[in-house]
Amino acid sequence: MVVLVDLLISLAALGAVLGSSGARVVKQYERGLVFRFGRVHGEPRGPGLTGIIPIADRMRKVNMQIVTMPVPAQEGITRDNVTVRVDAVVYFNVVDPVLAIVNVQDYRFAVAQVAQTSLRSIIGKSDLDDLLSNRERLNEGLELMIDSPALAWGINIDRVEIKDVALPETMKRSMSRQAEAERERRARVISADGELQASYKLAQAAATMADHPAALQLRLLETVVQVAAEKTSTLVLPFPVELLRFLEHNSGGPPPKRKPDNGTSAELEQGRDGLGDQPHDEAGHADAHEEHRD
Repeated sequence: MVVLVDLLISLAALGAVLGSSGARVVKQYERGLVFRFGRVHGEPRGPGLTGIIPIADRMRKVNMQIVTMPVPAQEGITRDNVTVRVDAVVYFNVVDPVLAIVNVQDYRFAVAQVAQTSLRSIIGKSDLDDLLSNRERLNEGLELMIDSPALAWGINIDRVEIKDVALPETMKRSMSRQAEAERERRARVISADGELQASYKLAQAAATMADHPAALQLRLLETVVQVAAEKTSTLVLPFPVELLRFLEHNSGGPPPKRKPDNGTSAELEQGRDGLGDQPHDEAGHADAHEEHRD
């Protein structure tokens, strides 16, 4: 009787040990994949307490959360022959634990390698302007390239983002000069447009002042007031040329000297000829006086 009791106690203890060794706890964000003698047995176990056969079964837990994986910076040459370094980040999660464990040895490493090769491929197919300004389209193309092989591994690519595009220093300086030249061009165009509009307004103002001379005088007085407001000791007052001409015509002074005309020039020439003949006349008078003495 004592031997039977001891046997029952031993069997109960053995069952308790086996039962405790076969108990498993699956967390809410995990799924339990059971392998019985090396083969997948049944559906993945859900969260909670579950049991397996200690000797025959082996459970592998698969995380179903979204994984954030940074892609190392990849150096490549764009389609317009510019060397750049681009890094990205991939967000993915497991949707089929059986495929993620059975079809691929290490799904994290596989996704990382596919992301790097896809990033290099997208760099070679894109221009520099697309990498800098059109990242949404590139992100979509990169996501499709990574998602194609990942579907067979039970992986869902949630999203892919290009983080940074590193340019050479020479390219940065060239782009800076280009942007500065573009800003100068816009400034000159705006200034020229302003000058054109101002010229139209000035032409209208000149036409108005030509029709109403008093407006010019009012403008002159306004300019004098503005200059006097600066508290300077010198005042520049424009004097109209028309007023000077009016005073010149009505002053009654001697007329201005004129150049001699052709008749006056002829008289001067005759006077010079008379002065030139005077010595010959004096010689004739001397000969006549000698004859009278004889």
